[in-house]
Amino acid sequence: MHELLTNMVHKRLQVYPLHSSVTLEEQNNVFLSPVPGYRKVILSTNIAESSVTVPDVKYVIDFCLTRTLVCDEDTNYQSLRLSWASKTSCDQRKGRAGRVSKGYCYRLIHKDFWDSSIPNHVIPEMLRCPSGSTILKAKLLDMGEPRALLAAALSPPSLSDMERTILLLKEVGALAVSGQRGDENPYDGELTFLGRVLAQLPVNQQLGKLIVLGHVFGCLDECLIIAASLSLKNFFVMPFRQHLDGYRNKVDFCGNSKSDCAALVEAFRAWQTCRQRGELRHPKDELDWGRLNYIQIKRIREVAELYEELKTRISQFNMYVDSRRPVMDQEYTYKQRFILQVVLAGAFYPNYFTFGHPDEEMAVRELAGKDPKTTIVLKHVPPYGFLYYKQLQSLFRQCGQVRSIVFDGAKAFVEFSRNPTERFKTLPAVYMAIKMSQLKVSLELSVHSAEEIEGKVQGGAVSKLRNTRVNVDFQKQTVDPVQVSCNTLDRSQMITDLFLTIDVTEVVEVGHFWGYRIDEKSSEILKKLTAEISRLKLVPLPVHPHPDLVCLAPFADFDKESYFRAQILYVSGNSAEVFFVDYGNRAHVALDVLMEIPCQFLELPFQALEFKICKMRPSARCLVCGEHWSGRASRRFSSLVSGRALLVKVFSVVHGVLHVDAYLSSALQDAVNVRDVLVKEGYAELAEEPYESKQSHEVLKGLFSKSAEYVTDMSVPSTLRDDKKYLIRILLESFSSNKLGNPNCKAILHGPFNPYELRCHSLTRISKFRRVRIEKESINSVIVSDSPEDVHQRMLVAASLSVDATGSTMLLRETSLMPHIPGLPALLSMLFAPVMELRVDRDGKCYTGVLCGLGWNPTTGAPLLPEHDMELAFDVQFSVEDAIEINILRAAINKLVCDGPNGSMCLGPERITQLQDNARQKLLGLFCPLKPREKIVPKWHEKPYEWNQVDLKLVMEQADRESSRGKNTFLYQLHKLIVLSS
Repeated sequence: MHELLTNMVHKRLQVYPLHSSVTLEEQNNVFLSPVPGYRKVILSTNIAESSVTVPDVKYVIDFCLTRTLVCDEDTNYQSLRLSWASKTSCDQRKGRAGRVSKGYCYRLIHKDFWDSSIPNHVIPEMLRCPSGSTILKAKLLDMGEPRALLAAALSPPSLSDMERTILLLKEVGALAVSGQRGDENPYDGELTFLGRVLAQLPVNQQLGKLIVLGHVFGCLDECLIIAASLSLKNFFVMPFRQHLDGYRNKVDFCGNSKSDCAALVEAFRAWQTCRQRGELRHPKDELDWGRLNYIQIKRIREVAELYEELKTRISQFNMYVDSRRPVMDQEYTYKQRFILQVVLAGAFYPNYFTFGHPDEEMAVRELAGKDPKTTIVLKHVPPYGFLYYKQLQSLFRQCGQVRSIVFDGAKAFVEFSRNPTERFKTLPAVYMAIKMSQLKVSLELSVHSAEEIEGKVQGGAVSKLRNTRVNVDFQKQTVDPVQVSCNTLDRSQMITDLFLTIDVTEVVEVGHFWGYRIDEKSSEILKKLTAEISRLKLVPLPVHPHPDLVCLAPFADFDKESYFRAQILYVSGNSAEVFFVDYGNRAHVALDVLMEIPCQFLELPFQALEFKICKMRPSARCLVCGEHWSGRASRRFSSLVSGRALLVKVFSVVHGVLHVDAYLSSALQDAVNVRDVLVKEGYAELAEEPYESKQSHEVLKGLFSKSAEYVTDMSVPSTLRDDKKYLIRILLESFSSNKLGNPNCKAILHGPFNPYELRCHSLTRISKFRRVRIEKESINSVIVSDSPEDVHQRMLVAASLSVDATGSTMLLRETSLMPHIPGLPALLSMLFAPVMELRVDRDGKCYTGVLCGLGWNPTTGAPLLPEHDMELAFDVQFSVEDAIEINILRAAINKLVCDGPNGSMCLGPERITQLQDNARQKLLGLFCPLKPREKIVPKWHEKPYEWNQVDLKLVMEQADRESSRGKNTFLYQLHKLIVLSS
């Protein structure tokens, strides 16, 4: 409606949205007086019923509708449902008009409907929303079963609601789960230590559990910040017209964690740090900082107040923030980040989601050989789209530096610039472009009709360009026709042999490096090129240096300085970092020494080669202890390859990168494979190659198995290419000189798209086939697969869920993307599930999967909470030892979260620190085994979601010695294990 009213051409309206998500500055706009001659229109939710009073409102137009927070009967997830407002609410709305003069209210319903169907009052919240905190307080009174106690309330909740809430409290761990005992009341249970804490905290049960698990694993401060932030309105701002900038800012705060919760922690700490330094002493400075970082200062102050209150409240339970950090552990920051991610998964169990796998073959076809990590696709491009390349470039300027655009019929492939020294990951610019599509940012071009162009240029001869594939290269400033071909063939022309001897000049990360060939022919080319450049009369750059610009830059070697071809990576002040495109190394140089490169030197291909070791991925320990690769792995790899000659065997060529086997010797018979060394030492594990790499491998095998004369020439005939090039030049000149007149048509482009975008689905039974949507403010609202060849399940955890009015679509909020560790979804589910039942194959020799949930009722045999049961099929091999390790870790958690004489309240600080360190070490050991778990093909159980499928003779009880004493009030019961046959 905002869009429709704003775009009414002849109406003089100033339209303001007013709802809880708009920024405080945008809310303040509704109080401004309208410009003379204009009418102010406020589009408001029921926030204006009682929260906001605008003095100059004269007319209220009331639809008599409201969105009410209700609890979905099937899933127990909260949702905002559209319903008729009560008469008392409508009277409140009516009161918004006429504060300073006579006012009018128009209700857009029939009077008879008002009298007969509009309810007088709102349904009490106790009957609409989960009553978890109410039941916990009833348990604290110790006056019997909660169902009987709450039945005496004036407006008692329904029996089914109370029973479901009690089961959810058992799932959280606030009420004890005693296993499948026949005498256990499924709708009652002993209050655990966690339950006592939750009853005293002004946050919901899952956020309270987050705080307690944060205490257990030594990340309490982070968890307090997250709990305080999620209990109040989000302090991150996503302004109405600047949503993309707000999203980018939030991504910057989260770093590589891919977690909204981590972004909250980093933003809060950044604000705290600035205040402690005295940088935000004046209110104006603080407001300016907030605007710059898209943070609402009023709301972050409210978070700080709640954070301090939570710290005070948990101190009565002997939980304190410990700011100490191990001095010698360089990997502490990364380990802490991973442990926090695991704690989030524990607190928000069972809000677990996984992703479908993209079809690599279809995706490669969709991108026509372009690199998915740097490229997005646009559709519905008008004929002769290359004429409008400048318009298209400007549309994506806010996303990143556009390197090239390939126009192919009704499609366009926009490729963003990648720093040659970046690792293999999808560019932020690609994420931003896809976010534009998600936000429905209009991509509109002013164009000429095809008939108009063909009627005015070259007597219609340009019509043959309608379906021509045209490449616009912004780096070289060229517009040329290109052939449709496999990128492997284009680059493989530089590869004359599958075995190359190279000199490594730059290590980017483990397995990724630059170098140049040191064979006789390559050395001659480089020597000749250097000699020709040295004879040049050097001329300063005609334009200001900017990233991606190719120029001549100096490099000193053996006290002798010479100029070489270089590409500018970035400019900072009076210097720039440049990448030498013939050797593969970098240097910092002054801007005034950069020189212009003559055009003829751009035609010779760059001689530096980019290499990636094939069939290798980081081990779980590397992923946990670093950014993709740990510091130890990086140092080890550098010590193996830096500054030495390597023998490489080319496996494939993908987007200009040579995927290779690298050997530490010039003679193959004595060679040591670098990948084998890294795998043996636990830094890496074997992996599949991407589809494109396998495809390229087959092409290369075919090329090198034939003699040169039999290789088919796939190039476009030069006469045909020159003819098209001439017509393109004529058409561009006609367009730029305005011979075609002003564009009189509008073209709306569809997209951007990337075929490697991921869609997630729920792991819980009730939501498995529901559509899942991630809130657009979440960092993970756009997820693109960096490794589609990796079939191991990736996992997403959501802090809160809601469903739409129909119950068909789930909305995820405050999400965290877990590290890509094989078997992680199963490990987390087994670790934090109240009850699990392992699945075994028919021979009983190995575990094939697990059923996680609240278990079953021994009397009826029915599952207790079937909607939250999760059936998982293992994609890696788990052993009895893994199951025992999970139980050991659950027991370690219990020691820090328990009542009694040996409970948490009675422990001293040194003992607490000792138990926390023990829990952290066991957690890291569980997720980072010394030897990677073996990959297996998932096998689904023949009776999914059915409990009690195990022969009791094979069940091995894991009794906690302390659980047998007194009441069973542990947070986690030890899982029953199944003995495997040898």
